[in-house]
Amino acid sequence: MSIASLLKKNETAEDEFGAFVCDDETTQILVPVLNEREWNTSLIKKGGIENAIRTLATATSPKYLLVDLSKSEGPLDDINALAEVCDPGTMVIAIGKQNDIGLYRELISFGVQEYLVKPVTTDQIRECLIAIENTLRVSNDVAVQEKANETDKLIAVIGMRGGVGASTISSSCAWIIANDIKRNTALLDMDIYFGTDALTFDLEPGRGLCDALENPSRIDGLFIERAMIRQSENLSILGAEASLNDPTYTDPSAMSHLLTELRHNFNYVIMDLPRNMAAEYPLMLAEADEIILVSDLTLAAARDIIRFLSLCKTVAPGKPIKIALNKVAGAGMIEVDKKDFEASIERSVDWEIPFDPKLMVQVSRAGKPLPQAAKMSKVVKVLKTMSSNITGKEDEVTKDSFWKKIASKPKK
Repeated sequence: MSIASLLKKNETAEDEFGAFVCDDETTQILVPVLNEREWNTSLIKKGGIENAIRTLATATSPKYLLVDLSKSEGPLDDINALAEVCDPGTMVIAIGKQNDIGLYRELISFGVQEYLVKPVTTDQIRECLIAIENTLRVSNDVAVQEKANETDKLIAVIGMRGGVGASTISSSCAWIIANDIKRNTALLDMDIYFGTDALTFDLEPGRGLCDALENPSRIDGLFIERAMIRQSENLSILGAEASLNDPTYTDPSAMSHLLTELRHNFNYVIMDLPRNMAAEYPLMLAEADEIILVSDLTLAAARDIIRFLSLCKTVAPGKPIKIALNKVAGAGMIEVDKKDFEASIERSVDWEIPFDPKLMVQVSRAGKPLPQAAKMSKVVKVLKTMSSNITGKEDEVTKDSFWKKIASKPKK
């Protein structure tokens, strides 16, 4: 959950605050702060961090969580256990009896917002909450400013040969940018007859793309919203499954108008562009801000990359062109050695995605997008690197999160 959504959420008192303390003195110190904020004192519960772990394992975590470590025999172990049950967005304040600078530094490095040594005062709790609110507000302002400064970007992804995995890469990067990096993203499947991007998400493509290209005068924000299929809050898909008995003529001006309107409505547009369409309608390459050529280590793909690099130099001069090698197998299982491949195309490749057919079968059977079904795989690791490179943004789920910081720490 992003900071912006945390601040905008219409929360109840239970969503806002929770405390798990070990003694009545701490309860009495907390009561004035809760009264000032019109929070119910029933939000203060006994049992310390042990009770917090048990309770939050089956309940939603509040935004602000105060836990008492006074009776904990292993504070760091308990904080790790708390991280496993905490919901995203939780701001943790810890209190305890140990006046140990080493413990304080460990807790802060783990992502705990503050550690206070007992006896604590009402003023300390009040100031701590205010400081956290200010941190959230500043972070939200920065996020809003970054969003305002962000420019729209159109990425064209083109497979050099059939079956090299351009559609898998397009749909995966679009999913990561939308769901992990939290950017409003459109996935445009330009294969009007045989596109598979919607199928990847177990969705029906409809006729949205055909309608847009047949009626360019109707294309506006409202038309785009109705024609696209929403996969998640930040990801929308535009595709088609045109009849094979009804050849569709594509007007180049309609394509240009469509791309312009998509830019106005989304931060990132990932265009899965068939190679034959890229060759027939080079304006699609000219419209793109960045071009990604997807290849495997075959002689035919090397030949076609050379041809496409020459085409791009002519129709899209100055545009960044990246090369992704997909299905890279071990020695003795490839047609062309990578060194020879790079020598033939006279440039280095930008990404190498390993060949893992067993993983792809498992993902297909799971019925989920690749980055969701196999998030810890080597394949997805490269796809996340590609997505971060496209956006120039660090994956937001790794930023300033209590549970993420703890997850990176070894268990003690």
